[in-house]
Amino acid sequence: MSTPLSRRAFLGRAALIGCSAAASPLIPPVSLAAAPWDTRIVVIILRGAMDGLDALRPYGDPALAEMRPDAMQSRGDAPELAGGFALHPALSPLMPMWQAGDLGFVHAVSTPYRQKRSHFDGQDILEAGTSTLGASRDGWLNRFLQELPGVASETAYAVGRGEMKVLLGAAEVSDWTPDAALMMSPQALRLAEMVMEEDPAFHAALSEAMALSDEGQGIMAPENPIERDMRATLRGAQHVKIAEFVAGQLRGDTRVAAFSLNGWDTHSNQDRHIEQSLGRLADTLTTLKEVSGADVWKRTAVVAMTEFGRTARKNGTGGTDHGTGGAMVLAGGAVRGGRVLGDWPGLSEADLYERRDLMPTGDVRAPAAWMLRAAAGLDRSVLERVVFPGLDMGADPGVML
Repeated sequence: MSTPLSRRAFLGRAALIGCSAAASPLIPPVSLAAAPWDTRIVVIILRGAMDGLDALRPYGDPALAEMRPDAMQSRGDAPELAGGFALHPALSPLMPMWQAGDLGFVHAVSTPYRQKRSHFDGQDILEAGTSTLGASRDGWLNRFLQELPGVASETAYAVGRGEMKVLLGAAEVSDWTPDAALMMSPQALRLAEMVMEEDPAFHAALSEAMALSDEGQGIMAPENPIERDMRATLRGAQHVKIAEFVAGQLRGDTRVAAFSLNGWDTHSNQDRHIEQSLGRLADTLTTLKEVSGADVWKRTAVVAMTEFGRTARKNGTGGTDHGTGGAMVLAGGAVRGGRVLGDWPGLSEADLYERRDLMPTGDVRAPAAWMLRAAAGLDRSVLERVVFPGLDMGADPGVML
């Protein structure tokens, strides 16, 4: 295992740079924090629970053929990785990153959440970074900033649909979201989410509508001529606009960014829905690399996380239900990629969690903690006690160069 590199201590005063535009309640906000240090950290929350077994397919496990026979049919289109894994075909554009060592994965990970597989609870504990629900009002990325000297806010914006909980806390940050022509208040959207939480089909439909809004095609967009024209100018790429904005800020003083991508709640017709969502993720990562430029990209570490995995078997509508173990994505020139980390538990029924889900063998917080340690040199005890309370980071997996 490699020893984490200690970066320069924070020096001088920090600046927070934000930019805002007319907000959409359905476009996830981007939160940014700036400080005079070297490594850039980007956290992407994949809302709705990404199916790690589909995104990163374990073809080396003989039980996959029985659990996911449809995945075997497209094996020839799935780019092969190390250790018996392959990418979903929609992630093929990321193969140059894998080959360059700028892309990696951690499989069979989860938060400590093991209760009723609620999106709200799962996302709360993921972004709080705690072992139990309600243990902290702060987000783990904000607590990380609080432990670093010289971090101060010059500008703060709260624009768009709510806030990124991962960055909530005493350390002030700036919020930004691109224009959108959708008319739904944050309160109304939250109410809709709560009402639909207990009905997977309705919740998945809402998730799809939110993902469509990310492309300027939301079903709740107004239909008068002026607003149709506005929507047409937005079509195709709110996630790309977000990535472009973040990459542009990373070229300056910004060192920390967090945003979310919607559309991962695939209760039915998963083949179609996850292909679209993975395509957006691939677009986002490639845009971050291209727009940030080679010099900044080599000092950037991206982690994409989701609240929980999905069931090992598909359901009767061609989808998957809420599960437990899943996968996380690591990208950037500062990460040691070209590897699939994690202890693979197996897919035979006896190996599954509650005989239905991928068994988590690692805590999703641990790779993130090692990333933060390498970036800023925080003491391990601070990461385990303050940033991620209750975490045992375990041995250093060497996620960073």
